[in-house]
Amino acid sequence: QIHLVESGGGLVQAGDSLRLSCTASGRTENKFAMGWFRQAPGKEREFVSTISWSGGNTYYADSVRGRFSVSRDSAKTTAYLQMNSLKPEDTAVYYCSAARTMSSRWYGKTADDYVYWGQGTQVTVSS
Repeated sequence: QIHLVESGGGLVQAGDSLRLSCTASGRTENKFAMGWFRQAPGKEREFVSTISWSGGNTYYADSVRGRFSVSRDSAKTTAYLQMNSLKPEDTAVYYCSAARTMSSRWYGKTADDYVYWGQGTQVTVSS
């Protein structure tokens, strides 16, 4: 399996920035794309962003495009989600995910694309 651990969540004010990290361990020798999702209380799990194995292909949900930025390190084991201009509507538990792929450029845009999930990290944005 691939074990994922998120970190970096916290309580911030509207307009602030926050960077989440997700580190993969276990069977990481083969390619995998990574994604970020979030879930607010009483709402469905929502796609946020994704990044390919190479790191050169990314995609964002309309609600965060222009404010959030996803990246991963050269070892391909850690993904980051830089969140700027945070809004109260961004309050949610944020989950990191991974999906094995043969492609260096593919990424998944739905939860069904992913098999491995982290435990989640809470992000709370106050008004």
